[in-house]
Amino acid sequence: MACSPLTKETVDVSIIMPVHNGSSWLDESLASVVNQTFQGSMQLSVYDDASTDGSRELIEGWRQKLNERNIELIISGPAHDSLKPRGVGYAKNRAMAQSGGKFLCFLDADDVMHSDRISCQILAAMADPNAIVGCQFHRHPMESTQRYTQWANNLSPQQLLIQVYTSHGPTVIMPTWFCHRNVVDRVGGFDESGKGTPEDLLFFHRHLELDGSVVRVDRDLLMYRYHPQAETFSISEETIWNLRVKFLEQRVLCHWESFAIWNAGKQGRKLYRSLSSVHRRKVTMFCDVDESKIKKGYYIYEESKVS
Repeated sequence: MACSPLTKETVDVSIIMPVHNGSSWLDESLASVVNQTFQGSMQLSVYDDASTDGSRELIEGWRQKLNERNIELIISGPAHDSLKPRGVGYAKNRAMAQSGGKFLCFLDADDVMHSDRISCQILAAMADPNAIVGCQFHRHPMESTQRYTQWANNLSPQQLLIQVYTSHGPTVIMPTWFCHRNVVDRVGGFDESGKGTPEDLLFFHRHLELDGSVVRVDRDLLMYRYHPQAETFSISEETIWNLRVKFLEQRVLCHWESFAIWNAGKQGRKLYRSLSSVHRRKVTMFCDVDESKIKKGYYIYEESKVS
């Protein structure tokens, strides 16, 4: 689904916020919108995905403060809170479709922006209109996912493109995304399959397939909240694994006549078994540094129909 607005672009930046039962965090998140230092025109576009906790009423209560800051509030959602939520991808697409910004700034209802976030990221997006622009971040609570946070914040520009093959998600995390509207229109919007679907990873893969670029502003511009209700916990490891293997096959392995797998253990065997039959036949060897594995001398794929 394309996200082109129903009317001509009317503001510089639309902040895109999907919401489902976010009342515990919305006040802090909305305060970070009001406190932005960016001096251009802004709007907050919210799609309330069937919240049952008063989220929509809470957001409406911020309308005056947003207006005083010259930030237009657009909010929509199903008429009855008895309806089932359609998922993050659906909510993002609805919020984008009703917005009018030339640039899009994504913000989850449970996260908090640094006051300079939009001011910093719009400069990077203007310099590269074909880019998804991320930023460094910190977690709350601070001790959450320390290794992941350090990894994501310290990737080099080249690693932002190549480590997507080894990471569990985009190399710039979705709550930090900022981009020109054309980036989303070119990809066609987010997958709307609902709960359990990594819509951000699917979008990121498609963006790279279309030769999109990835940029990170090296400032900590977002507080990324860690809690059990986060959508991330609804996505299985197996789903992520299968998408990663498919992307690797489509982007890399299809161009190779043969290759070796550098891991003769559990992960290496899992990768081999996950490959399509075409790409399995390209595997020439398993490599490792573990003496116990090397002593075996060979590995047989037991389920293979090819001798």
